[in-house]
Amino acid sequence: MKKIRLNRTSRVNFATFGAVILAYAIIQIMRSAGLLSSTVQGQLVPICAYVAMALSLNLTVGVLGELSLGHAGFMSVGAFAGAVAAAALPIPSNALRLAAAMLIGAVFAAAVGTLVGIPVLRLNGDYLAIVTLAFGQIIKSIVENLYIGMDGRGLHVSFLENRIIFRDGGRMILNGAMGVNGIDKISSFTAGFILIMLVLAVIFNLVGSRAGRAIMALRDNRIAAESVGINVTKYKLMAFVISAAMAGAAGTLFALGQNTITANKFDFNTSILILVFVVLGGQGNMWGSIVAATFLTVLPETKAMRGLADYRMLVYAIVLILVMLATNNPTVQDFINSTFRRKKKKGGAAK
Repeated sequence: MKKIRLNRTSRVNFATFGAVILAYAIIQIMRSAGLLSSTVQGQLVPICAYVAMALSLNLTVGVLGELSLGHAGFMSVGAFAGAVAAAALPIPSNALRLAAAMLIGAVFAAAVGTLVGIPVLRLNGDYLAIVTLAFGQIIKSIVENLYIGMDGRGLHVSFLENRIIFRDGGRMILNGAMGVNGIDKISSFTAGFILIMLVLAVIFNLVGSRAGRAIMALRDNRIAAESVGINVTKYKLMAFVISAAMAGAAGTLFALGQNTITANKFDFNTSILILVFVVLGGQGNMWGSIVAATFLTVLPETKAMRGLADYRMLVYAIVLILVMLATNNPTVQDFINSTFRRKKKKGGAAK
């Protein structure tokens, strides 16, 4: 009987899946045993949402090789679309309502990602980063001026000012800059775990497919990829839209775990925070993004860091600068490479 041999990429992918499943099992055991504080338990859903966000941005930054600074905009689209859908859908089961809301949030975010990506992805480098930053602020401004209510006749939408008149005892769902209040908290840690597994499955399957190889070819050398007939706009838009859809689902998960959400929660600082997760974990390294997002989400809630809450973004900025200097410094790279070569030689000699 032949033994099935997995290549290095497959082993890493299975190890990532296994580590996420193991972490979920350990946390569930600790919760059932009462070993987790209420503060940590309250952070489980946001951790899952930020992990999914980091993974989705890593698809754009690490796999596609394009810098996006407006990813929080897609998260906000999914958050508000999912919150409105959860309030409007007549589904008695919380699990099914959450799944439907996350799907709607992903679809809306993918639609916005398509509208943004068609003109924006013709740009590269710093120009793309600046334009995605602008689109993130545009989405935030639109949400702050959007009013959605519901009564017996259905949903009512108004823009710029609240002109909604209820006749059948309705209520406001999205109230402009005040956001969504009184959200039914139906998000759960299990739903977050399932979302992370789905996001990993989508990314790993995409990277291992023909389309994924074309996307990575564009990242490595766009001119060479174009010369062999790879459609640049098609594959860049594919990665960008998939990334936006996953960010929308993560936004819905996050929103339905809060009592209140406003557009200010998804501002420029949130986009930078998610970018820090990706850079600190390693571009293209999904396991590193999971660890970085988890660590940096839990860290501000510890007693030692609560006094430095006002300086959190300053610390993240310094960490980001140091990581970029280290990874782009030839001396540091030569030292790391020589260290790995020595270890490899010693391991080979011992063997």
